[in-house]
Amino acid sequence: MRIEEVRIHKIRLPFRADFTHALARSALAENVVVEIRGENDRVIGYGESAPRPYVTGETADSALKSIERLVSEKTFPWDLRGISQVWGFVDSLPGGKDQNAAICAIEGALLDSFSRLQGRSLIEYFPHDHLSESVQYGAAVPIEEPERIAETCRAVKNMGIRRLKVKMGREFYQNRLILEAVQRVFEYDCDLKIDVNGAWPLEAALQHLPLIEGYRVRVVEQPMVPEDLDIVDFAPRVKAWGVKLMADESACCLSEVAKVVHEGHYDMINVRLSKCGGFRRSLRIVNYLREKKVAFQVACQLGESGILSAAGRILSLLCNDAVYHDGSYDEFLLAQNTTESHVSFGLKGMAGPLGGVGLGVKVDGRNLERLSDPGTRVRLRRP
Repeated sequence: MRIEEVRIHKIRLPFRADFTHALARSALAENVVVEIRGENDRVIGYGESAPRPYVTGETADSALKSIERLVSEKTFPWDLRGISQVWGFVDSLPGGKDQNAAICAIEGALLDSFSRLQGRSLIEYFPHDHLSESVQYGAAVPIEEPERIAETCRAVKNMGIRRLKVKMGREFYQNRLILEAVQRVFEYDCDLKIDVNGAWPLEAALQHLPLIEGYRVRVVEQPMVPEDLDIVDFAPRVKAWGVKLMADESACCLSEVAKVVHEGHYDMINVRLSKCGGFRRSLRIVNYLREKKVAFQVACQLGESGILSAAGRILSLLCNDAVYHDGSYDEFLLAQNTTESHVSFGLKGMAGPLGGVGLGVKVDGRNLERLSDPGTRVRLRRP
């Protein structure tokens, strides 16, 4: 396969409504899409990432520039003859997390291109030791007024979904109102995670202990910022009740995951394609966690379009041993999408393979152009 051009788009995806968590209130997402073209200007594949400064330090603009640099690397496979060349290219890049979103978008586009030209689904190129026929997703509840929380929860309950990820803020009183609203709808008939996004200093974390116990929270995700030494004091208190602590922003690459596992304060790791650097790096993390017998979740970044949601679906299907799956929120979150159809789940959060070749989605070229920032668009020709 001869690659003639790589195009990079910075896109803005508007939401149906604002989505708030501890670190941001968002009406849209800024993502990066990589488009690969072959001979005769034919589009052959797409990849996407969702760079977030509070996760890997990347923004859409910095990821775009990183992609420009990475495509200029000698190991970039302009003549792509096998999947092993994609893995060789990714393995040749610097470790750490600083370019993970950029790598995710490039890798995804290369994999989508090759598998499409082979007429095969991308999922066929991965080991199937933990392959599942379906995925059961949970639902995410943003920080909102109690009335809107209850409305969201009623809609979730009507879909038969009982796995909830509820966003928490810094303020105890607000968080108590949020959990009260959830309980009014579900009582205790749900599997409840709370996602703090590192918003709590130790004093706030300890103040929330009665809420964690009283509302039967099962998992607390990233209660404190990465490297906060006070996790040493908080972790044993919450674990004493059988509550799990999940690392997210503290575990963006394999070296960080290994450090978190060694320290032992967290019981679970959140794996996300854009955060962890695409399939190659994410599956290395997953395999490491399997060896160490550490639980993990496969999840998404807020505001993924159908391209990245499709990639996330594949990763989830490859991980039937993940404790939780979060993602495929397109239909519920996005006002516009890059793909012809949304990538979403159905009743009870159930979803299966997307079918077709490559990632399994068709990109709407006109939508992609409308969503792109024309002032930042980059075209890189074959050297």
